[in-house]
Amino acid sequence: MRDEGDPGGDSRLLQGGAVPGCPDVPAYALRLVEPSAIPVIIAVPHAGRSYARTLLDRMRHPAFAALRLEDRYVDLVADAVARQTGASLLVAHAPRAMIDLNRAADDIDWDMVGGPPPDASSALQGLAHRARTGLGLIPRRLPGLGELWKRRLDRAELDDRIALVHEPYHSALGDALQDTRDRWGAALLIDLHSMPPLTAYCGAEPAPEFVLGDRFGASCAGALVASAFAHFAAARRLAAHNRPYAGGYVLERHAQRKEGIHCIQIEIDRRCYLDARFSEPGPGMDETIALLVGLVQRLAGDVAELGRDRQRERWRAAAE
Repeated sequence: MRDEGDPGGDSRLLQGGAVPGCPDVPAYALRLVEPSAIPVIIAVPHAGRSYARTLLDRMRHPAFAALRLEDRYVDLVADAVARQTGASLLVAHAPRAMIDLNRAADDIDWDMVGGPPPDASSALQGLAHRARTGLGLIPRRLPGLGELWKRRLDRAELDDRIALVHEPYHSALGDALQDTRDRWGAALLIDLHSMPPLTAYCGAEPAPEFVLGDRFGASCAGALVASAFAHFAAARRLAAHNRPYAGGYVLERHAQRKEGIHCIQIEIDRRCYLDARFSEPGPGMDETIALLVGLVQRLAGDVAELGRDRQRERWRAAAE
């Protein structure tokens, strides 16, 4: 991990891991405000754009597939929101085509790896998860596009991607959440993603522009989720809850509600901030940023209050 301190002392940039095939490109960048201004960390696991030449050469349709897999430029949204609110920010540089940080390290389709699984149970576990849909730890196929790769992945390459990207990213995120919780009594992770436009549920009713996922209540306090929905409602923006995106491995691994660490996944319709081709920032970028700035500020106050309540309970317990 490299620590590039801000001379002004307001923030630190921590960089760690490495993107295989991209010399001198770290797997992630973590910008920490010290001392933390609010108990919120924004994470962006799917917007990485550091594509190794060897990775692109191996893809069947690199330009189209890479764009489909990315949460295109949602890191620009997250960066602006973090700077305006004082939230800490974690951004992955490794692209999702290389490794999906929202999947468990054992969520592997072993048929696409040139080497046997560590043991039979690992193979069975991988088949039971998202790998069988083609979107496991290493994405294999996309609807309407089919197979993504020209050849199988070497086992050594798989091990490198896990060791250099997946493990450092999640270690940094876990440490940052623990430190924030220790300072504030509670912490909130906003795992930020983007999604293709959803289909309207029925008739003329518009489709949701945002989806809030909390793993059906397992990863985040209901009061925080309700506050988020109230914010979108006040802005007259339609949001859905857990369907079709309830949150993945990031929330499963890092949420610890009883210990004061809350995690929520937010999916943004790409029409909100990209152009019509979903390839470049669009006219709605500034409005989307402003909407999320207000959301983060509101939730920061809610989380701080949860932290104070938790600390008061601990003091009472210690006094008894």
